[in-house]
Amino acid sequence: MSILSFRSVALGTALFGIAAAGPVAVHGKQPGKAAAKAATAQQTGTPVRAIAAPLTRTAALIDSYPATQKAPGIVATVGVGNQPTKILSAGTLSFDPGAQKADANTLWRVYSMTKPITAMAAMILIEEGKLKLDQPISDFFPAFKNMTVLVDGTKDLTARPATRQITVRHLMTHTAGLGYTIVTTGPLLKAYEAAGITPFTANAALEAQMRTARPQTLEAFANKVATLPLIAEPGTKWSYSIGLDVLGAVIEKASGMPFDSFLKTRIFTPLKMDSTFFTVPQDDARRLITGYTWFGEKTVPLDPGATSVYLSPPTFPYGGAGLVMSANDYDRFLHMLQNGGVLDGARILKPQTVALAMSNLLPEGVVYPGAVANTGGARGPSQGYGAGGSVYLIDVPGGPSKGTYGWGGAAGTIAWVDPVKKLRATAMVNYLPGEKWPLRPDFTKALYADLAN
Repeated sequence: MSILSFRSVALGTALFGIAAAGPVAVHGKQPGKAAAKAATAQQTGTPVRAIAAPLTRTAALIDSYPATQKAPGIVATVGVGNQPTKILSAGTLSFDPGAQKADANTLWRVYSMTKPITAMAAMILIEEGKLKLDQPISDFFPAFKNMTVLVDGTKDLTARPATRQITVRHLMTHTAGLGYTIVTTGPLLKAYEAAGITPFTANAALEAQMRTARPQTLEAFANKVATLPLIAEPGTKWSYSIGLDVLGAVIEKASGMPFDSFLKTRIFTPLKMDSTFFTVPQDDARRLITGYTWFGEKTVPLDPGATSVYLSPPTFPYGGAGLVMSANDYDRFLHMLQNGGVLDGARILKPQTVALAMSNLLPEGVVYPGAVANTGGARGPSQGYGAGGSVYLIDVPGGPSKGTYGWGGAAGTIAWVDPVKKLRATAMVNYLPGEKWPLRPDFTKALYADLAN
């Protein structure tokens, strides 16, 4: 299967924008009064009560996926405040007879649910003053100082000089003007593929093909990206992109620490996220679910768990789509955000920094149009975009509150935090295309209906 044909079944690094918003950040400043105001706003409203009764609709939905052969296994986590997380699971790690049951510690390819984690890592550095939200990334990679913008991307790569520089804000909000092999078309797509701008892992066969062109380090990757033209002037258009992968390189430079080491040291270890990996240890292979691809009404194993490509190190850690995680670990990440940056005594971020990250960070005049359809995304009522995830700008009757922040992944996964209701939720499956079944909207609808009762 070629890279292009693989793209047609919607892998790469995809998404789902469920999510959030609060006050717009003050441009060019560190977390301050605006963020503190947002933190206060997030703490108002009526939290949902502790989950005392069974989540009848949600449990029925979860059970239905293996029962109707939509997926071999599925796991969801739901948390309210600091009450124990409720875990709903059904099915097994593959369609093979005798396969192990799926549970809270099963490992899933979360693809673009990596993006909020990368963005929060950048927010740590912003809080510490090692990065600024509106800092040009050319401060770390001079090659980005003189970017060009396509004149007519449907025809050729003819480009003009850019009049603005790419900033940290642009990378984390997909407004840098960068492309993505899963959504970019025409000559620029071919240029990305030829240059190896493919920061994702699919399976062993495709990985061998993509490694022949891919830059070998995060730094080399970022510098190669800087040689290619942009699809739009930085800060003028929302377009799903490799921005969070480039942000990983910026984090590496700003912190003076390898990107994956920074995530482990500053997020994973303090939060006891012990089942979160860029490379799955061989001893944990038994926990990794098989990834499937749907062709019509039939499934084909894309990446069997026992021999997965994720058991070998990636070319470099992919900040946009590289992580494999358990549902329990993703819940701990969300719980930290729900609590304003702290969990079980481990402080990752200040409340005002979390509030800023989960607010609408789009540059002035830019509108979030909704996630790209062929990657499993969906449009929502009045959404903005924050640090690596979309944000609701209004309350949805019977659904997410204003300020709800989250994102999803190519293989059907979804996760969000509703800071007003003190609610967080994650649902994990691993099939492509992620929109084959309407798990994301159905899970959201069922959960809020259950909690309303």
